[in-house]
Amino acid sequence: MPSSDRVRTPRLRVLANGAILTDAFSAEVVSTNHYGADRFRVRAVLNGDPTTGAAFWAATDQIELDVQVGFDGEFISLVQGTLDSVSMDPVGGTIELEGRDFTASLIEARTHESFTNQTASEIANVLAERHRLVGDVQMTTTPVGRYWQIEHDRITLDQFSRATTEWDLLVGLAAREGFNIWVSGRTLHFRAPNATVPAEAVLRAARTMNGPANIAALHLRRALTLARDIEVVVKSWNSRAGQSFTETARATRLRKHGSEFDAVQRYSFIVPDLLPDAALQLAQRKLAELSRHERVINVEMPGELFLDPRMTCSLEGSGTAFDQDYWIDEIIRSIDERDGFRQFITARNISPGMVVN
Repeated sequence: MPSSDRVRTPRLRVLANGAILTDAFSAEVVSTNHYGADRFRVRAVLNGDPTTGAAFWAATDQIELDVQVGFDGEFISLVQGTLDSVSMDPVGGTIELEGRDFTASLIEARTHESFTNQTASEIANVLAERHRLVGDVQMTTTPVGRYWQIEHDRITLDQFSRATTEWDLLVGLAAREGFNIWVSGRTLHFRAPNATVPAEAVLRAARTMNGPANIAALHLRRALTLARDIEVVVKSWNSRAGQSFTETARATRLRKHGSEFDAVQRYSFIVPDLLPDAALQLAQRKLAELSRHERVINVEMPGELFLDPRMTCSLEGSGTAFDQDYWIDEIIRSIDERDGFRQFITARNISPGMVVN
């Protein structure tokens, strides 16, 4: 993780519909890896600027915000999105603005379309263009209906009985393809996750041979139920063939024979109209998702702009088995006049020594 003295002198800048919002004095941005929108909250002096005074906030319906952090005159966007709510305190002279990134436009869009004969990537590109987003979409080749081995011109949403919004539809398609989906700025990302890579940042709870401590606080949590062997079973049936089948994925801990922790934590999922290969892939994905919740670290540290969800980090200096690699799930960045620029990271992973079957 690059280090720089610039992180010690950050400045906040907020743009409202492209105009600088003067007297904004604090902001919090939550970036997540949970198939949801990034969220933000901004506080500013009410009537600090005559062009964006109380009258503006009381009467304007469509407001886009760009929350930025600047170092030595260079500003970098933390999040761009639309406001969901405006709270004014005329007596105290402050205003609080809350909103979400541009994922919100997909979340709010109800749909009953069929998307006949289209692949998941084609649907993602269509919806990105519809919402004035740039599509960073990895190509897929399977017509959506073929996921269930039915005629692929069948209405797509028939297969997503719970999908009532365009975002629900895209999340369902991403799950079928084993993809990640998120929005950053004005770009919709729909692509396969990165393979396991070396840690992209090192978080140190204390000085180690690799460098000094760089975090202010650390909380460690371990789910012992997930420290056991884990078995995921996917049951399905093929309507066309009239057959049912079961596929299993299992993570086994390497340990001495006769360990008292020989119990197996089992999870079952019933999903209709899968083929055996698709059911096995689903079982493996669910196993990876569940296993990754065994070890969780929560870190407080000075704010920086390198890390984001879906990246990897390594923990050093705790002096325990928690010193290992993790996947970052969530980052909360906070900047204000009193506490400066801080961030809070939640990261997760399975313990080393697990064999996936």
